[in-house]
Amino acid sequence: MGVPSKNKKRLLLHTCCAPCSTYVVELLRPEFDVTAYFYNPNIHPREEYETRLSDMKRICQRLGIDLVRGGYEVEEWFQTVKGLETEKEGGKRCTVCFYLRLDKTAAFARDCSYGYYATTLTISPHKDAKVINQIGREFQEKYGINFYEADFNKKGGFKRSCQLSKEYGLYRQNYCGCIFSKKKL
Repeated sequence: MGVPSKNKKRLLLHTCCAPCSTYVVELLRPEFDVTAYFYNPNIHPREEYETRLSDMKRICQRLGIDLVRGGYEVEEWFQTVKGLETEKEGGKRCTVCFYLRLDKTAAFARDCSYGYYATTLTISPHKDAKVINQIGREFQEKYGINFYEADFNKKGGFKRSCQLSKEYGLYRQNYCGCIFSKKKL
């Protein structure tokens, strides 16, 4: 799909959904050859996961970037958050969920010789960019791969992602994907 440029660095972008990816890809493309990495075992129910994955496929095709689908390791995710089911949104459950997803992303990036990895998670006004970036730096050290640290929500990033989502006709969900956060709606 995407043809790598000899002048750009390769970056693996952990993507949580198509709407959050739009602006981040737009921002990173001038400097990087971006490949989207959809690894989200936290998204439930399965129909929600498939809807988000379908839109990711569609937006990647439209933007001309490759998409790699990570495993849908639901049981590993439930085991990871066990005991944290009643935590509030943005609490300890979210932190361990970020650890799981960024660990898999950084390991995949290293194994496939990407120079950098990043995540779209910081575009959300409901996510703590400081926590996410700290985790990203930890895996940078662990795997020896550069983490592109950013708060994509700043400077109107979330607003721009909403505009682009509307322009592209993307499905916009009303919860992060975690079944426990959905139950609180």
